[in-house]
Amino acid sequence: MHAAATRSLQAMPEQLAALAPLAALSPDRLRELADMAVVERAGRGVDVLREHAGGGRSVFLIRGEMLLVFASGGTQVIVGGTEGGRHAINKHPLKIARTKAITDVELLIIEDEVLDILVTWDQVAQGETAAGSSMARAVRSDSRLISGIFSLSNLRHGVFSQMPAASIDELLKRFDRVSVHRGDTVIREGDEGDYYYVVESGRCQVERMVGGVKVVLAELKSGDAFGEEALVSEAKRNATVVVLADGELLRLRKQDFDELLREPLLQKLNFEAAAQKVAQGAVWLDVRYPSEYQYDKLPGAINVPLNEVRDVFTVLDKSKEYVAYCQSGRRSSAVAFLLAQRGFKVSLLEGGLWAAGRRG
Repeated sequence: MHAAATRSLQAMPEQLAALAPLAALSPDRLRELADMAVVERAGRGVDVLREHAGGGRSVFLIRGEMLLVFASGGTQVIVGGTEGGRHAINKHPLKIARTKAITDVELLIIEDEVLDILVTWDQVAQGETAAGSSMARAVRSDSRLISGIFSLSNLRHGVFSQMPAASIDELLKRFDRVSVHRGDTVIREGDEGDYYYVVESGRCQVERMVGGVKVVLAELKSGDAFGEEALVSEAKRNATVVVLADGELLRLRKQDFDELLREPLLQKLNFEAAAQKVAQGAVWLDVRYPSEYQYDKLPGAINVPLNEVRDVFTVLDKSKEYVAYCQSGRRSSAVAFLLAQRGFKVSLLEGGLWAAGRRG
């Protein structure tokens, strides 16, 4: 009896670098991907692809020898570590009827979705039109942003996940870089929203005046984004951001933010569709003040006011789906965007309670 495939440790970056689709990725990106790829061992005689029927993953042979038997007739022997092993064996141009491990083998497994996202972003960043931009260089090689705003998690589930691939090139071109110095005020409470910012280097502090006293809300580091609340809710800035340490910011104008990020990320529903989603297991998320929430909350709703949403990112359950609402849709737009860019499954009640005919 031959041993079936068994799961082993996660992949190593150098193993990924040897694969044809990933050869151009930066070392930082390969290290990030290595945490998601796995290596499996299979004994001699095993039909490896039968163990991975159903698709959704790419299977690479990294050690040993394997026989491919094609449905149209003919065979091919693939050897790990050679040119044949650099390509996914289950994506062969000829339909494979079965496989057989000639020796004990090691396979490297990567989800197709992850592979496609990384290759798409990397190749767009290398394109002729985007390649010279600050953001394109950051996407490919800046370890601070690769682990922050442009992490694989964000590309897959966050702020960039809903953006059409055709818009990536435009996004990379429209970001620009600005130098900031300790003590600079980047945005001021009460001002109109004009830009969406990403910290490339340095540190910033978010602060707000409460009863005439300055209250520090957060400290921002490389990879953190800010400035989106006023842009999404079309309200005044609700906090001031001051530079704590010299650095550089990447910024996107409001109209570019709306076109490329805001609209694709916000999933809007009318009241009937939203109520149906809640009936199927989603949770109403009331983002108004507690006094408003207590007065006319929707059945089963939980209360997360806009000014407290950043405090609950680690508390809300990412396995659940949420439908955010307020009176008009302005505050809930901001909350929905903030949650969606951090990978939560969230929809927006379009027009808020007023549009739904619920005015108290």
